[in-house]
Amino acid sequence: MSESQHIQNNNDEISLKELILKICEWWRYLLSKWIIILICALLGGILGFWYAANKKPLYTATTTFVLEDEKGGGLGSLAGLASMAGVDLGGGGGGIFQGDNILGLYKSRTMLEQTLLTLVDVNGKKQLLVERYIDVNELRKKWAKKPELVNLQFIADSLRDGTKLLQPNRLRDSVLGDIVSDINKNYLNVAKPDKKLSTIQVDVKAKDELFAKNFNDALVKNVNEFYINTKTKKTLQNVKILQQKTDSVRAVMNGAIYTAVAVADATPNLNPTRQVQRVAPAQKAQFSAETNKAVLGEMVKNLELTKMTLLKETPLIQVIDQPIYPLTKERFGKLKGLIMGGFLAGFLVVLGLIVRRLLKQLTV
Repeated sequence: MSESQHIQNNNDEISLKELILKICEWWRYLLSKWIIILICALLGGILGFWYAANKKPLYTATTTFVLEDEKGGGLGSLAGLASMAGVDLGGGGGGIFQGDNILGLYKSRTMLEQTLLTLVDVNGKKQLLVERYIDVNELRKKWAKKPELVNLQFIADSLRDGTKLLQPNRLRDSVLGDIVSDINKNYLNVAKPDKKLSTIQVDVKAKDELFAKNFNDALVKNVNEFYINTKTKKTLQNVKILQQKTDSVRAVMNGAIYTAVAVADATPNLNPTRQVQRVAPAQKAQFSAETNKAVLGEMVKNLELTKMTLLKETPLIQVIDQPIYPLTKERFGKLKGLIMGGFLAGFLVVLGLIVRRLLKQLTV
């Protein structure tokens, strides 16, 4: 072995010995401070226990439903028939909601605002969900120094027309925006538990059991209704147009039939040389009735086909599970708080002692 290698090995051995000695030195130092570490750990454990005892539990309201949506519009075979009545049924192409887009609809501001402005029964009294949210989070106390917020109301000026606020209000809309953001971040979770299935699960977690359940129920109802109405809106409009045209043709046909009979009744003792007074009007009315009868037959057929298409396009939403009282409760365990508080406090005091000694050694 060369001399340089021998020196290198000696240096390595010295470094390892120094490391072991340093560890032992630090260990003895920390042992000498065991009283401080123990006291801090006990205080941390007490604080953790107090936190767990005073922390409000979280209530979870869960709704699970299956969404079965008919693929394709199936309107190609009806387009030719409906065009005879002047109605465009469209090509039945892709819709505005496909795949997982309904999950995004649950988190949209429009749907959440509509849900927040829903009246629910709370302990026998009607209350808006947004007011319940404000009470649960004690926002009125936080707004005490801002009179414009303290006096802000969500009743008279928050009536909705469909999904739109009737009267814009900058302050109210700003507060609603903040609440919607908080709900999206801390309250609401929408997901598909199994990607291969059409099952959708909506979870609402809140400190207030009433708010969690009522918000979950109202949100699922509003979103699913909006989804169904939007998916079937175009075909429903076509049904209404065809129904109006069918009723109109039927009324004209009935009028022509009554006109033919009325002409005969009006000329009971007609002069044979004056047949024009009866035959011409009667035949005209009869021809109009026959023509409208043929048109009515096609119209009724188109109407029934469009109604069948509407039924086919209407998505099936079947609720599997919905929240019932008592809701699932998540509580931060007292033992867990005691252990975590003690461990965290002990770790921080050990770290503080190490840093303090290192700083002293650097200044020497």
